[in-house]
Amino acid sequence: MIRSIPLLLAAWLALPGASAADVLIVADEFPAMEYVAAQLERQEGLTSKIVSQDQMPAALAGFRALIVYIHRELKPGPEHAMIDYTRNGGRLVALHHSISSGKRKNADWFPFLGIELPLGDVDQGGYKWIEPVTLHVVNLAPEHFITTHQVDYPERIASTPSEAPGGYRYRPGFTLPASEVYLNHRPTEPRTLLLGFKYSDAKTGRVWMQDRAGWLKPAGKGLIVYFLPGHSLLDFENAAYTRMIINAVIYQP
Repeated sequence: MIRSIPLLLAAWLALPGASAADVLIVADEFPAMEYVAAQLERQEGLTSKIVSQDQMPAALAGFRALIVYIHRELKPGPEHAMIDYTRNGGRLVALHHSISSGKRKNADWFPFLGIELPLGDVDQGGYKWIEPVTLHVVNLAPEHFITTHQVDYPERIASTPSEAPGGYRYRPGFTLPASEVYLNHRPTEPRTLLLGFKYSDAKTGRVWMQDRAGWLKPAGKGLIVYFLPGHSLLDFENAAYTRMIINAVIYQP
Protein backbone atom coordinates (compact mmCIF):
# COMPACT_ATOMS: atom_id res chain seq x y z
CA MET A 1 0.00 0.00 0.00
CA ILE A 2 2.79 2.43 0.89
CA ARG A 3 4.44 1.88 -2.51
CA SER A 4 1.27 3.03 -4.24
CA ILE A 5 1.31 6.48 -2.62
CA PRO A 6 3.50 8.12 -5.31
CA LEU A 7 1.18 6.78 -8.00
CA LEU A 8 -1.87 8.06 -6.16
CA LEU A 9 -0.24 11.45 -5.73
CA ALA A 10 0.59 11.63 -9.42
CA ALA A 11 -2.98 10.73 -10.29
CA TRP A 12 -4.33 13.40 -7.93
CA LEU A 13 -2.10 16.08 -9.44
CA ALA A 14 -3.46 15.24 -12.85
CA LEU A 15 -7.02 16.00 -11.74
CA PRO A 16 -8.57 19.32 -12.83
CA GLY A 17 -8.02 21.93 -10.12
CA ALA A 18 -5.30 19.98 -8.34
CA SER A 19 -2.15 21.95 -7.75
CA ALA A 20 1.34 21.11 -6.62
CA ALA A 21 2.08 24.82 -6.05
CA ASP A 22 0.84 27.36 -3.54
CA VAL A 23 0.99 30.34 -5.91
CA LEU A 24 0.27 30.63 -9.62
CA ILE A 25 2.24 33.37 -11.40
CA VAL A 26 0.89 34.35 -14.82
CA ALA A 27 3.41 36.40 -16.79
CA ASP A 28 4.80 37.33 -20.17
CA GLU A 29 8.17 38.56 -18.81
CA PHE A 30 9.75 35.82 -16.77
CA PRO A 31 13.11 36.71 -15.11
CA ALA A 32 11.49 39.08 -12.62
CA MET A 33 8.83 36.51 -11.72
CA GLU A 34 11.42 33.79 -11.34
CA TYR A 35 13.06 36.02 -8.75
CA VAL A 36 9.75 36.59 -6.94
CA ALA A 37 9.07 32.84 -6.95
CA ALA A 38 12.48 32.16 -5.46
CA GLN A 39 11.86 34.69 -2.69
CA LEU A 40 8.43 33.23 -1.91
CA GLU A 41 10.06 29.86 -1.36
CA ARG A 42 13.13 31.14 0.48
CA GLN A 43 11.27 33.45 2.85
CA GLU A 44 7.98 31.62 3.43
CA GLY A 45 8.42 28.12 2.01
CA LEU A 46 5.75 28.75 -0.62
CA THR A 47 6.03 27.04 -3.98
CA SER A 48 5.09 28.73 -7.24
CA LYS A 49 4.15 27.72 -10.77
CA ILE A 50 5.02 30.26 -13.46
CA VAL A 51 3.02 30.11 -16.70
CA SER A 52 2.05 32.24 -19.65
CA GLN A 53 -1.62 33.12 -19.92
CA ASP A 54 -2.04 30.49 -22.64
CA GLN A 55 -0.80 27.85 -20.19
CA MET A 56 -3.11 28.69 -17.30
CA PRO A 57 -4.73 25.68 -15.63
CA ALA A 58 -8.39 25.16 -16.34
CA ALA A 59 -9.17 25.41 -12.62
CA LEU A 60 -7.58 28.02 -10.37
CA ALA A 61 -9.35 27.43 -7.06
CA GLY A 62 -6.54 25.29 -5.64
CA PHE A 63 -4.04 28.15 -5.58
CA ARG A 64 -3.52 30.24 -2.47
CA ALA A 65 -2.85 33.31 -4.61
CA LEU A 66 -2.58 34.35 -8.22
CA ILE A 67 0.11 36.87 -9.20
CA VAL A 68 -0.36 38.53 -12.60
CA TYR A 69 2.49 40.26 -14.46
CA ILE A 70 1.34 40.66 -18.05
CA HIS A 71 2.85 43.52 -20.02
CA ARG A 72 1.25 42.99 -23.37
CA GLU A 73 -2.27 41.91 -24.32
CA LEU A 74 -4.45 40.32 -21.64
CA LYS A 75 -6.64 37.87 -23.51
CA PRO A 76 -10.36 37.66 -22.68
CA GLY A 77 -10.23 34.02 -21.56
CA PRO A 78 -7.50 34.51 -18.93
CA GLU A 79 -9.04 37.89 -18.00
CA HIS A 80 -12.35 36.31 -17.04
CA ALA A 81 -10.71 33.29 -15.41
CA MET A 82 -8.78 35.65 -13.10
CA ILE A 83 -11.91 37.66 -12.33
CA ASP A 84 -13.94 34.54 -11.53
CA TYR A 85 -11.13 33.10 -9.38
CA THR A 86 -10.97 36.28 -7.30
CA ARG A 87 -14.70 36.82 -6.91
CA ASN A 88 -15.08 33.22 -5.77
CA GLY A 89 -12.65 33.76 -2.90
CA GLY A 90 -9.18 33.91 -4.48
CA ARG A 91 -6.31 36.31 -3.82
CA LEU A 92 -5.21 38.33 -6.88
CA VAL A 93 -1.89 40.18 -6.61
CA ALA A 94 -1.76 42.46 -9.65
CA LEU A 95 1.61 43.98 -10.48
CA HIS A 96 2.72 47.07 -12.41
CA HIS A 97 1.37 46.92 -15.98
CA SER A 98 -1.74 45.09 -14.82
CA ILE A 99 -3.10 48.67 -14.86
CA SER A 100 -1.77 50.26 -18.03
CA SER A 101 -3.07 51.56 -21.34
CA GLY A 102 -2.78 48.18 -23.07
CA LYS A 103 -5.62 46.86 -20.87
CA ARG A 104 -8.08 49.58 -21.90
CA LYS A 105 -9.52 47.31 -24.58
CA ASN A 106 -10.43 44.62 -22.05
CA ALA A 107 -14.16 44.90 -21.42
CA ASP A 108 -14.23 43.89 -17.75
CA TRP A 109 -10.70 44.24 -16.33
CA PHE A 110 -10.72 47.88 -15.21
CA PRO A 111 -14.31 47.75 -13.85
CA PHE A 112 -13.26 44.67 -11.86
CA LEU A 113 -10.21 46.52 -10.48
CA GLY A 114 -12.23 49.68 -9.88
CA ILE A 115 -9.88 51.84 -11.95
CA GLU A 116 -10.07 54.21 -14.91
CA LEU A 117 -7.25 55.58 -17.06
CA PRO A 118 -8.54 58.97 -18.18
CA LEU A 119 -7.72 60.26 -21.64
CA GLY A 120 -6.32 63.73 -22.20
CA ASP A 121 -3.42 65.85 -21.06
CA VAL A 122 -1.60 64.61 -17.99
CA ASP A 123 -1.76 68.05 -16.35
CA GLN A 124 -5.54 67.91 -16.68
CA GLY A 125 -5.80 64.47 -15.12
CA GLY A 126 -5.08 62.28 -18.14
CA TYR A 127 -3.17 59.04 -17.73
CA LYS A 128 0.50 58.92 -18.73
CA TRP A 129 3.40 56.52 -18.30
CA ILE A 130 7.01 57.71 -18.10
CA GLU A 131 10.25 55.72 -18.03
CA PRO A 132 13.00 55.59 -17.00
CA VAL A 133 12.44 57.51 -13.78
CA THR A 134 13.63 57.57 -10.22
CA LEU A 135 10.56 56.48 -8.26
CA HIS A 136 10.22 57.10 -4.53
CA VAL A 137 7.73 54.81 -2.79
CA VAL A 138 6.28 55.75 0.62
CA ASN A 139 4.32 53.79 3.21
CA LEU A 140 0.82 55.22 3.71
CA ALA A 141 -0.36 52.39 6.00
CA PRO A 142 2.16 52.18 8.85
CA GLU A 143 0.03 49.71 10.82
CA HIS A 144 -0.97 47.37 7.99
CA PHE A 145 0.47 43.85 7.80
CA ILE A 146 1.32 44.08 4.09
CA THR A 147 3.42 47.22 4.48
CA THR A 148 5.07 46.34 7.81
CA HIS A 149 5.56 42.60 8.35
CA GLN A 150 9.33 42.00 8.02
CA VAL A 151 9.60 45.10 5.81
CA ASP A 152 12.71 47.20 6.36
CA TYR A 153 12.43 50.70 4.93
CA PRO A 154 15.89 52.17 4.27
CA GLU A 155 14.75 55.80 3.89
CA ARG A 156 12.51 58.54 5.21
CA ILE A 157 10.94 60.35 2.27
CA ALA A 158 9.25 63.75 2.50
CA SER A 159 5.81 63.57 0.90
CA THR A 160 2.18 64.49 1.28
CA PRO A 161 -0.53 62.00 0.32
CA SER A 162 -3.02 63.00 -2.33
CA GLU A 163 -5.92 61.09 -0.76
CA ALA A 164 -4.96 59.62 2.61
CA PRO A 165 -5.30 61.90 5.66
CA GLY A 166 -2.21 63.61 7.01
CA GLY A 167 0.00 66.48 5.91
CA TYR A 168 3.48 66.85 4.53
CA ARG A 169 5.96 64.80 6.55
CA TYR A 170 8.73 62.25 6.31
CA ARG A 171 7.46 58.72 5.80
CA PRO A 172 9.21 55.34 5.61
CA GLY A 173 10.03 54.48 2.03
CA PHE A 174 12.49 53.31 -0.59
CA THR A 175 13.76 54.48 -3.96
CA LEU A 176 13.66 52.57 -7.24
CA PRO A 177 16.16 53.79 -9.87
CA ALA A 178 15.50 53.31 -13.60
CA SER A 179 11.86 52.48 -12.90
CA GLU A 180 8.57 53.57 -14.47
CA VAL A 181 5.74 55.73 -13.15
CA TYR A 182 2.06 55.66 -14.04
CA LEU A 183 0.38 59.01 -13.47
CA ASN A 184 -3.31 59.58 -12.81
CA HIS A 185 -4.75 56.15 -12.15
CA ARG A 186 -8.31 57.14 -11.21
CA PRO A 187 -10.05 54.92 -8.63
CA THR A 188 -13.78 54.40 -9.16
CA GLU A 189 -14.40 52.45 -5.94
CA PRO A 190 -13.18 52.68 -2.33
CA ARG A 191 -10.01 50.81 -1.42
CA THR A 192 -7.44 50.59 1.37
CA LEU A 193 -4.40 52.68 0.49
CA LEU A 194 -1.03 51.08 1.17
CA LEU A 195 1.65 52.97 -0.75
CA GLY A 196 2.13 56.32 -2.41
CA PHE A 197 4.76 57.52 -4.85
CA LYS A 198 6.81 60.65 -5.37
CA TYR A 199 8.25 61.48 -8.77
CA SER A 200 10.05 64.63 -9.94
CA ASP A 201 9.72 65.44 -13.65
CA ALA A 202 13.17 66.49 -14.88
CA LYS A 203 11.72 68.40 -17.86
CA THR A 204 9.09 70.48 -16.09
CA GLY A 205 10.34 70.45 -12.51
CA ARG A 206 6.92 69.33 -11.30
CA VAL A 207 6.83 66.96 -8.33
CA TRP A 208 4.07 64.38 -8.51
CA MET A 209 2.82 62.73 -5.31
CA GLN A 210 -0.09 60.30 -5.65
CA ASP A 211 -1.59 57.52 -3.55
CA ARG A 212 -1.38 55.01 -6.38
CA ALA A 213 1.63 52.79 -5.66
CA GLY A 214 -0.20 50.15 -3.66
CA TRP A 215 -3.73 49.37 -2.48
CA LEU A 216 -6.14 46.55 -1.73
CA LYS A 217 -9.88 46.09 -2.17
CA PRO A 218 -12.41 43.27 -1.88
CA ALA A 219 -13.85 41.67 -4.99
CA GLY A 220 -16.78 39.37 -4.30
CA LYS A 221 -15.52 36.81 -1.80
CA GLY A 222 -11.88 37.49 -2.68
CA LEU A 223 -9.28 40.21 -2.49
CA ILE A 224 -7.27 42.28 -4.98
CA VAL A 225 -3.88 43.70 -4.02
CA TYR A 226 -2.19 46.02 -6.52
CA PHE A 227 1.41 47.29 -6.59
CA LEU A 228 2.53 49.86 -9.15
CA PRO A 229 6.32 49.15 -9.15
CA GLY A 230 7.70 46.39 -11.36
CA HIS A 231 9.27 47.95 -14.44
CA SER A 232 12.10 45.41 -14.46
CA LEU A 233 13.92 42.84 -12.35
CA LEU A 234 15.73 45.73 -10.67
CA ASP A 235 12.51 46.87 -8.96
CA PHE A 236 11.89 43.39 -7.55
CA GLU A 237 15.42 43.13 -6.25
CA ASN A 238 14.51 45.82 -3.75
CA ALA A 239 14.07 43.78 -0.56
CA ALA A 240 11.31 45.95 0.92
CA TYR A 241 9.20 45.76 -2.22
CA THR A 242 9.48 42.01 -2.73
CA ARG A 243 8.70 41.42 0.95
CA MET A 244 5.45 43.34 0.52
CA ILE A 245 4.48 41.14 -2.42
CA ILE A 246 5.10 38.12 -0.21
CA ASN A 247 3.03 39.73 2.55
CA ALA A 248 0.19 40.26 0.08
CA VAL A 249 0.15 36.51 -0.55
CA ILE A 250 0.14 35.46 3.13
CA TYR A 251 -2.00 38.32 4.53
CA GLN A 252 -5.06 37.20 6.49
CA PRO A 253 -7.74 39.96 6.67
